[in-house]
Amino acid sequence: MLCLLLILAPGATHAGEAVVLTAIDAAAKTAGAGETVTLHLTGPTESRLILLRHPDRVAVDLSDTLAAAPDLKPLADGLVDHLRQGLIAEDRYRLVFVLKRPALARLESEETSGGRLLRLELTPSDRKAFDAALLKQGLGETGAAVGVAGARPDRPFTVVIDPGHGGIDNGAISRDGTHEKDINLQMALALRDALASRPNVTVVLTRSDDTYIPLNERAEIGRRNKADLFISLHADSIRYSSLRGATVYTLSDRASDALSSEIADSENAADRFAGPEWHQEEPEVFDILLDLTRRETVGFSERFAAALVDSLDDGGIGLIKNPKRSAGFRVLRAPDVPSVLVEMGYLSNKDDEKLLLDPDWQKKAAGAIADAAMHFLETRSAIAGAGSGSGG
Repeated sequence: MLCLLLILAPGATHAGEAVVLTAIDAAAKTAGAGETVTLHLTGPTESRLILLRHPDRVAVDLSDTLAAAPDLKPLADGLVDHLRQGLIAEDRYRLVFVLKRPALARLESEETSGGRLLRLELTPSDRKAFDAALLKQGLGETGAAVGVAGARPDRPFTVVIDPGHGGIDNGAISRDGTHEKDINLQMALALRDALASRPNVTVVLTRSDDTYIPLNERAEIGRRNKADLFISLHADSIRYSSLRGATVYTLSDRASDALSSEIADSENAADRFAGPEWHQEEPEVFDILLDLTRRETVGFSERFAAALVDSLDDGGIGLIKNPKRSAGFRVLRAPDVPSVLVEMGYLSNKDDEKLLLDPDWQKKAAGAIADAAMHFLETRSAIAGAGSGSGG
C-alpha cells in the first residue's frame, strides 16, 4: 500500500523525499482531562491546526505528506467520534477529527530517532470557550493565517470576475435590443478598475472581449488562478416586467424560491452552446474530503453574499425583495473558491435597463461590490476562524 501511494502521489518522485504518516493512535489523559491523539511521521512536515463548527471538528493539515496508517480507533469515552482523512490538494493531506462535544486543541511536535511525532492535545471545553477559540485562531504561531480560506500574505489576493455569456451566447436581450453579454462585460471592466485601485489585489477576467466560454471552464479559471473570490456578473430578463433591482446568489442544491430556480435554469442553459466535452461532470475525486472543503467554501460564499447585499444597499444600489438567494448555478460549483452570482438588474425592466447602460451607475455599483470584496478578503482570517461550515 505504501509503495502504491508513493508511486501515485503527485510530486513524490523519490521515496526518500516523501514524509509518510505511518500510525495514528489515541490515549486518554488522567481524570477525564481529555485525550491525546499522536500522529507518527517519518520526517518533518509543516502542519496547521484548524477548528471548525457544524459539527464541531478539529482539522490538522500536513504539507507534502502521504498516509499509510490504519484508521484511528476512537476511545469509548474519548472526545473524538470518528476521523475523516484524505488529500484535499496536490500538496496537502487533511485529517478531520469529528468531536463528540466541544474541545480545545493544541498541536505539539517532537523529533524522534525514527522521525517525528505530532501530538494533538484535546481538552474538554464548553460552547463559549470553543467559540472564543474559533474567533481567535486567525493567526498561527508563525503569523501565517490558518484555515482553508485564511489570508495568504505571501501573494496578493486574487479576484476572478466573470462577465456572463459572450460570443454566440447573447444572454438576455431587451425589447430595445440591449444584449446582456455587453452589459456584463462593461460592468466587469468597471469592477476590474475599481479593484485595481485597491492594494494587494490581482484581478483576472474570465473574458475581456466578446468570447464564448462554457460554464465549467469559467469555474475552472477561478480554480487555476487560485482565486480568493469569484464574482459572476449578469443582467437577466424575467417574465415579470415590473421586477427590478439587484440580487446576490450563492450555490445550493435546491433553489431558495421559484424565481431563483427560474434564473438558474436560464443561466445554466448557456451551456447549450458548448460542445459535448464540456457537459461531462467533474469526477468526485476527493470524496468526503472534497465535500468538507465544499461545505466550508459555501459558508464563505454565504458570508460574502450577505456583506455584498449590505454594501449594495449602503451604496444606493436598488435591490429586489429578499435580495440574498440561492440556486444550483453551474458557474459557482468550484468546490474551493468562494463564489457568488450577481444579477445587477433586469433587462426586462426599462428603468433597470436605463441604469445598467449608465456608466456612472456602473461605476457606483462596481465601487459597492469592490468595497464588499475588500472587506471580505481583509477579514477572511477571522471568517476562517469562525468555521463557516454549513449544512452539518
